[in-house]
Amino acid sequence: MSACPMRDTLTRDVTAAVTAVPGVSGVTVDLGVMTAEQRKQLQEKLRGPGRAELVVPFAQPGSLTRVYAVASGKGGVGKSSVTVNLAAALAAKGMSVGVLDADIYGFSIPACWGCRASKPTKVEQMIMPPQAHGVKVISIGMFTPGNTAVVWRGPMLHRALQQFLAEVYWGDLDVLLMDLPPGTGDIAISVAQLVPGAEILVVTTPQQAAAEVAERAGSIALQTHQQVVGVVENMSWLELPDGQRMEVFGSGGGEAVSAALGRSLGTKVPLLGQIPLDTVVREGGDAGVPVVLSDPTNPAAAALLSIADKLAARRRGLAGMSLKLSPA
Repeated sequence: MSACPMRDTLTRDVTAAVTAVPGVSGVTVDLGVMTAEQRKQLQEKLRGPGRAELVVPFAQPGSLTRVYAVASGKGGVGKSSVTVNLAAALAAKGMSVGVLDADIYGFSIPACWGCRASKPTKVEQMIMPPQAHGVKVISIGMFTPGNTAVVWRGPMLHRALQQFLAEVYWGDLDVLLMDLPPGTGDIAISVAQLVPGAEILVVTTPQQAAAEVAERAGSIALQTHQQVVGVVENMSWLELPDGQRMEVFGSGGGEAVSAALGRSLGTKVPLLGQIPLDTVVREGGDAGVPVVLSDPTNPAAAALLSIADKLAARRRGLAGMSLKLSPA
């Protein structure tokens, strides 16, 4: 137990909690190590009897978790910032939320969440993810030393995503947000294979060139038979001191992507919101505290909270849930 990274934290938190109980004059915390049998029992308790095998829970017929694959056509549009803030906003509403950093090469979720030093705990073949701001988080960045680059080919990426989905103990989530890498490469295809019910949330900027690329990222749904839940336009404008708006990256990109995807998919793809450009969003990401928590009245935070409200209104459905009926 001496090597446990949470040893001091557990000792401190337990001591503080027990000391607060009336009549307690002293606290001694002894930490031990679970035996192999105890670890096996814990795994079976969490996964359920007979469920020790590795399966992707979100791909099972009875899963009620809404899975949103946050995608973009190109990098630099703020996809990770949108993912983190939406997750924090949904968790603040009392929902059970998880974030999976599927951007293996360009992982940034640990920094955005302020959990660079957090390490998952392994119990047998099960990984217990760290939590930040009430959200369960997993990223390849939690397994690599320092700022080491990940140099893998396609099959390794698929295997890593499969492990994050199947070996991580997510529990009963209301929402799982997956921060995808830009484009329509290996990870986007693997997501469609491993979690066919995942819905795509497209992030773009107002710039027409970025919108055209984002449209391609959303149109992958035609080939994978997934649903596009909507479009988010980030960095829409800059609020000037005199109240005017400077459209730094142009305008209309989000609406263009929404309309184009609606035509190609034959269904309505709404523009869920426009998020203004603001330094507090960047500062929140650098500090590891999402702006929706640190400054919820900020215009950018308000826009993100509004988008989260729309996603939260899409309650867990019953589609695919087993009715436990057998033919006579």
